[in-house]
Amino acid sequence: MNRVMGVINLVNEPDDLEELTLARCTASVPFGGRYRLIDFALSSMVNSGIDNVAVFTQHKYRSLMDHLGSGKEWDLDRKRGGLFVLPAVMDDPTGRARGDLYQFYCHRDYFHRGKEEYVLISGSHMVCNINFNEAVHFHEQNRADVTVIYKDMNMEDSCSFRRLAIRDDGRITVMEDHTGRLRTSNISMEMYIMSKSLLLDMVESCLAQGYDNLVRDGIMKNITKLAVYGYQFEGHVGIVNSIPSYYKHSMQLLNPNTWHDLFLQKNLIYTKVKDEPPTKYDETAIVKNSLIANGCVIEGRVENSILFRGVKIRKGAYVKNAIVMQNCEIEDNVIIENAILDKNVFISRGRVLTGDLKAPFIAAKTKII
Repeated sequence: MNRVMGVINLVNEPDDLEELTLARCTASVPFGGRYRLIDFALSSMVNSGIDNVAVFTQHKYRSLMDHLGSGKEWDLDRKRGGLFVLPAVMDDPTGRARGDLYQFYCHRDYFHRGKEEYVLISGSHMVCNINFNEAVHFHEQNRADVTVIYKDMNMEDSCSFRRLAIRDDGRITVMEDHTGRLRTSNISMEMYIMSKSLLLDMVESCLAQGYDNLVRDGIMKNITKLAVYGYQFEGHVGIVNSIPSYYKHSMQLLNPNTWHDLFLQKNLIYTKVKDEPPTKYDETAIVKNSLIANGCVIEGRVENSILFRGVKIRKGAYVKNAIVMQNCEIEDNVIIENAILDKNVFISRGRVLTGDLKAPFIAAKTKII
């Protein structure tokens, strides 16, 4: 798809993952044993033939830059096009960045230099494996001004999402934020396709009126003037913008059908490569229905859990319904249930940490308990 440039827009993304986003943005939150949330949107773009991708950052993006690097793992380290990480421009006396339209305006040279006709704008908190070629074909076939990719699904109240009212011909008539009362199961995936010229017109016209939010000011306020269509995605989607949703969609990976839908398709999900030895299972280890990354050492019992790289579970320890991130160490006779442990957490021997399935216990990065 040489006619489409990709934009991963982090400017207006929710930052509600509590301890998991204290020192990182949502896009770089670890997920699924070895991935980051941004890997799904970025890999889907690359698999769809998009080789010119810009990541518009806002704040706390040091770990994101470390993860993305030159874009080599996604085949985006190239002379023409490739991966661009564009930092937010601060012009507010309080140090806050303005909305995404202002950031697009400040980096408008990126759009002008690109030869692509269309722009695909996506967030980073949608866990899915999607072929954007079909959505672009739908956009052209319907001669749409804007195409919104959506999923027909029932969502829990703990998530923040945008509901859509869609006619039989695919035309979107109403878009509402999570505070709206629209009764529909059509949920926006925060992925938008439009021509580059229309996007730049939105940037100029909205900023001239004092507005700077792409969806709220550029699309929702002009929904009767623009031909806005909805493209329905049929695959698995996980909207990760809260701790309950992060925990829920992480645990869904233990379902073979979900794992197959995300990772065992023709199009793969790519991530930063780290060479580590296979996991070592001691003779005392007991592991059931769990996702274990490489480099772990397991001497205790693990059940219905996700372990990232380099986790150490000592003898007598029992880990159940837990997400244990990279290089955590759990000492002897520790009991952990319904919990999320961020990277490099150390749990001393004999501790008991339990949470609830709807409100898991969370240990912040590098915490010692």
